[in-house]
Amino acid sequence: MASLAQPEAGGLPISTKDHETQELLSVLEQTYTKPLWNQMARLNPPLPNPKTIPHIWKYDEIRPHLIRAGELITEKQAERRVLMLVNPARDAPFTTDTLYAGLQLVMPNETAPAHRHTAFAMRFIIEGTGGFTAVHGRRIKMQRGDVILTPTWNWHDHGKDGSGPMIWLDGLDLPNFVHFPVHFVEHFAQPRYPAQDIDTSKSPIVFPWATMRATLDAEGKDWVSKPYLKADGSEVSKILGGSAARLAPGKSSPAVQETSSAVIHVIEGCGYSKIGDKVIAWKKGDTFCIPAWFRYQHSADQGEDVYLYAFDDKPMLKSLGFYRVEGVDVESLVSE
Repeated sequence: MASLAQPEAGGLPISTKDHETQELLSVLEQTYTKPLWNQMARLNPPLPNPKTIPHIWKYDEIRPHLIRAGELITEKQAERRVLMLVNPARDAPFTTDTLYAGLQLVMPNETAPAHRHTAFAMRFIIEGTGGFTAVHGRRIKMQRGDVILTPTWNWHDHGKDGSGPMIWLDGLDLPNFVHFPVHFVEHFAQPRYPAQDIDTSKSPIVFPWATMRATLDAEGKDWVSKPYLKADGSEVSKILGGSAARLAPGKSSPAVQETSSAVIHVIEGCGYSKIGDKVIAWKKGDTFCIPAWFRYQHSADQGEDVYLYAFDDKPMLKSLGFYRVEGVDVESLVSE
């Protein structure tokens, strides 16, 4: 039995063995090693433990500040005039632990200069006409509700003709580069990369809203969700995926709990979502997030159909074998 040393002030007696353990820990610090047994629970939690929380960004609250930024900050000063949607539970400018979202603004006759980067981007067009993005030599007109991809390492710039602002929701995989420090950005020598107008209906990186809405409406169900996929049926990227959903008035979606996280934008309609223990009311233009492993369910108000856009990290999690849905056998998910 270990002998007892004198107790510390206000504490219980400390055994000689405890003193020896503390000495060992001090020695380990000098060798840049740490005992796993002191951190076993933290490194191996019984459940997923996201650092972010459910949150909503109200479009009618944020839009005036974004427009004001357009008046004060030039495109040359900003390079990308974006208000990042920062999760209140994180110091880092991320929306969930694995997803970055931001509202980007381009004003008339402006150019967001050409650059390229490792990160993959999905852009959902919220507001405006006359805007365009040029992706690796292809100039694409922006239409409300369209989803436009910017594949990794593709030169791209953005511009705006005509009057009024052009606003869209950026979705990128930037948080992953905290763990994989391999993100490169390169700037083109000129503000715009040489590009030609293309037929957006035939572009593999454009998903018109008119086409997706028609697909959702054709189902005729109270709740339907459809993924954005390439022509060959594969995901739009290996990291980020996207989908759109329709919810009939007064109806609710199935309740789901999964290891993926998502950013949701309200295209049309009003309603609310229960995410964990939190109820978030939303309307057209709002954007909210669902962190990993929070059970969620969407409900539409009476009166009109609800349409939702989402981007998520499912492709990455499935590729790594990390995707899991509560109540669904893991092997069936791996075999997808």
